[in-house]
Amino acid sequence: MNERNKRIMLAALIVVAALVWWYERGGSSVASATAQDGEMSYKPLGVENPALQRDKQHASQKTEYKSGGRDLFSAIAPPPPQEVQKAAQEARRFQGPTIPPPPPPPTLPGNMKFFGYGTIPNGTAKRAFLSDGDNIYIVGEGDTLLGKFRVTKIGNANLDFEEIASGRHGSTQLTEEPVTAPAS
Repeated sequence: MNERNKRIMLAALIVVAALVWWYERGGSSVASATAQDGEMSYKPLGVENPALQRDKQHASQKTEYKSGGRDLFSAIAPPPPQEVQKAAQEARRFQGPTIPPPPPPPTLPGNMKFFGYGTIPNGTAKRAFLSDGDNIYIVGEGDTLLGKFRVTKIGNANLDFEEIASGRHGSTQLTEEPVTAPAS
């Protein structure tokens, strides 16, 4: 580099430095803008009595630390005192089972019988045939029966259903009725 190029480069650097200095000094930077806004919007907290409260200070200085037996630097809680453990054991001994046994699965009404199933030739789902005395019910999977039961699955030998009110599931077997010849 010759002397002339060095002077041009120095002049360019001085111009850039002056522009940076002017830009920072001019207050258009984000840092100076927030600093100025913060100074203008400062409001001291409203403290009613800023004087020291000597009585509270003396009371806190006179308190004596009494350990509860727990290590302050451990996340594990200490075991309860022996009296508490003995009382809990006595209470458990006199209590019966805490969890009641589950209720029995639901059943269809007494005279309701699942006596068969069938399909329609166009490929629809199975239909179950149930009898209640002289009444015949034909239901598919997902249908409700007597407003109390929802049929969940129709199998070859059993019918699975759900009691709508409680959500409990039950099942009934396919019963075969003896075929009687009609009287002629």
